Amino acid sequence: MEEQLVYKRILLKLSGEALSGEKGSGIDFDYVLKVSQTIKKCVEIGAQITIVVGGGNYWRGRSNKHMDRTRADHIGMLATAMNALTLLDGLTQVGVDARVQTAIEMRQIAEPYIRNRAVRHLEKGRVVIFGCGTGNPFFSTDTAAALRAAEVDADIIFKATNVDGVYTSDPKKDPSAKKYSELSFIDVLKDELKVMDMPAAAMCNDNNIPILVFDLSDPENIIRALRGEKIGTIVHRGGTTHVE
Repeated sequence: MEEQLVYKRILLKLSGEALSGEKGSGIDFDYVLKVSQTIKKCVEIGAQITIVVGGGNYWRGRSNKHMDRTRADHIGMLATAMNALTLLDGLTQVGVDARVQTAIEMRQIAEPYIRNRAVRHLEKGRVVIFGCGTGNPFFSTDTAAALRAAEVDADIIFKATNVDGVYTSDPKKDPSAKKYSELSFIDVLKDELKVMDMPAAAMCNDNNIPILVFDLSDPENIIRALRGEKIGTIVHRGGTTHVE
């Protein structure tokens, strides 16, 4: 049954670590199924869902100082494709019609990324998972999320993380850290706050795409965010910075 949602078409940015659950690496498929069930509920209430998934649960090319950066990033893109296919399997198991599109062609296992086809899938109620980042080295999956969100005219990027928002400092290291309820892109860029990497934040600012950062330990937060409930930290152009 469709609802009146605050956000109709969203891009959900999932880190690779999110799919590993409490394991810290690899895949926790029980958790993947839990997230898939929540995404199914989102589709049932009328949301159009696109997903960009990272690959950090398998590979972090930037931390490997002994490899050629371009080659290391290509390996990372393959890691994101593995995660995209895992998520596809989870969604299929719970009855969601979904497609994987990759920025690097691998036609035997996924569709190539074609913007108009992706939009058509959304209009038909399908979930579209984007793999392989932008298909280019030196660009993160955060930047891929900003790019795909702009291309498919997403209302917002949901960045689901392992913390419940953006803080003045690392809350795990600084007990006095305060959470922002609202942030402007100008302050994110000026203060280099860890929302998304700088190219991604600049692209969202240029294209007026807000970002909502929230905790994915409870996947139901995705539904709460769709309904406009006050969770996490919202970042948008022209916004005022507020600390809770």
